[in-house]
Amino acid sequence: MQLKFYQPRSEFLKKYVEGYYFIQRGKGSEPLHYLTFPNNYTIVTVMQNVSLSQSTNRMKIKRSEKDEIFANMVYRYTSPIEISYEEPVNELTIYFKPLGINFFVENPQLFFVQDHTQVIEFNPFEDFKDEMQKILNLNDQEMQIEQLENYWLSKYIDKEYSLLEEIIKGIETDGKIDEVAKKNNISRQYLNKLFQKNIGKSAAEYRRIHRFRKSIAEKNEIKNLTELSHESFFYDQSHFIRDFKELTHKTPKSFFKNVEIDREVVWLFI
Repeated sequence: MQLKFYQPRSEFLKKYVEGYYFIQRGKGSEPLHYLTFPNNYTIVTVMQNVSLSQSTNRMKIKRSEKDEIFANMVYRYTSPIEISYEEPVNELTIYFKPLGINFFVENPQLFFVQDHTQVIEFNPFEDFKDEMQKILNLNDQEMQIEQLENYWLSKYIDKEYSLLEEIIKGIETDGKIDEVAKKNNISRQYLNKLFQKNIGKSAAEYRRIHRFRKSIAEKNEIKNLTELSHESFFYDQSHFIRDFKELTHKTPKSFFKNVEIDREVVWLFI
């Protein structure tokens, strides 16, 4: 299978979508088997003619005789997920930025309340599966990109999230949750309620994953792990190592040695 990650061509979509990739079945293509690590994106994956099973921290994809589209959403995971394909498939996957999907789906809370350890089927619009099928059936990558972006642009809903956007900005710049709540004249309890309802996780979990992902993004510039831990807003190196072990099941040294971090999708192929 061949994979290429794209950032949105549309400047408007860039505010809400980090990027997307297509996997295409090709002659001589091999199935994928990899670990993916926690992030704060909402991930929507659309596949042709497959069945998907999920248990705790593991997804298995295999070919199905049914000629149909299957789509799932992943909005939360706090440890690595092992993903294995029995055979090559046609797939497109979209990474929505935090809050991003809320501007396209009327009630994303219907998905965020579902058990994140099980398959969450994603079918938010009447025309969703038909349009995704048309896109995956195209042989021209440029046409796929154009139609995919036009489709999501057509679903945009103008919503007001200025308070939550300000809260996210405060947490991502290492503001303490109590202080961020106080600055925005709300209680910590209400702040967490906003996070659970609109992002599907607590503010503390969001912050921990953001620190982890920040350290990955900065690793190419900062080689020293002690310095990296401070630049990524960890309290100290022991805090850095502890969170890494919880989120990746590896020490930072082992993780950075074995995982290609200069790719848009940070996977460990197995």
